[in-house]
Amino acid sequence: MVVHPTAIVEDGAVLGGGVEIGPFCIVGPNVRLGEGVRLLSHVVVGGVTTIGARTVVHPHAVLGGESQIRGNDGDGTRLEIGDDCVIRECVSFSLGSKKGHNLTTVGARGFFMAYSHIGHDCIVGDDCTFANGAQLGGHVTIGDGVVLGGLCTVQQFGRIGRGAMLGGMAGANLDVIPFSIAFGSHAYHAGLNIVGLKRRGVSRPSIHALRHTYQAVLVSEEGTLAERVARAREQWGSVPEVAEVLDFIAAPAKRKICPVRRRGHDADDEG
Repeated sequence: MVVHPTAIVEDGAVLGGGVEIGPFCIVGPNVRLGEGVRLLSHVVVGGVTTIGARTVVHPHAVLGGESQIRGNDGDGTRLEIGDDCVIRECVSFSLGSKKGHNLTTVGARGFFMAYSHIGHDCIVGDDCTFANGAQLGGHVTIGDGVVLGGLCTVQQFGRIGRGAMLGGMAGANLDVIPFSIAFGSHAYHAGLNIVGLKRRGVSRPSIHALRHTYQAVLVSEEGTLAERVARAREQWGSVPEVAEVLDFIAAPAKRKICPVRRRGHDADDEG
């Protein structure tokens, strides 16, 4: 374990084996750093925060800051970060809030580029990539393997499904289904994330079933959304990826599913 003489590690902090704390870092009394965690310099870790093993935190990141919410009482709120994450310059992750479920969770193996932000009470899955300046409001749920483009935003209580990709400068004020791509200042679905599906080893027949489901449920305007989901479940519901998409659409949620872009419409016309 190496702690630079200019760093401040308050009494009560728990440091795992091989931890490195660089110049001018501040580690609060209720922080736990897993084995091999590296805080490079000028990092602030506060609140009741746990950082998983081998995570690397770059300069000027602030982890475990009090949630940015009016009248918030931070007592008893927490932040948990998984193993093997890379957290780049000026990233901020907030604690949970009393008005939420008291916990912000960030999964393992995430890559969070400069100035990205995860708000209070968010749940972020494993293997996610946030490009520079990607921002989450409070209570957002992000599935495993999601990619957020630079300067994009997700509105509070939003959901981005597993394996989805949100384009640069997009604004997701509605929910984005798993395995899809969404773009636009008021985000619209622009198709499936075929490259991502292939990288995950999803079979060709399953990708075809997802294509049919996407067309039948989101592109088609025949019947209600619930009716289209039911028909798709009858035809392709045995495919696990299809079942996941349909369950996502049917689940109770604060936000509606974001629309499909129609031909001849600009991105800013959607929503």
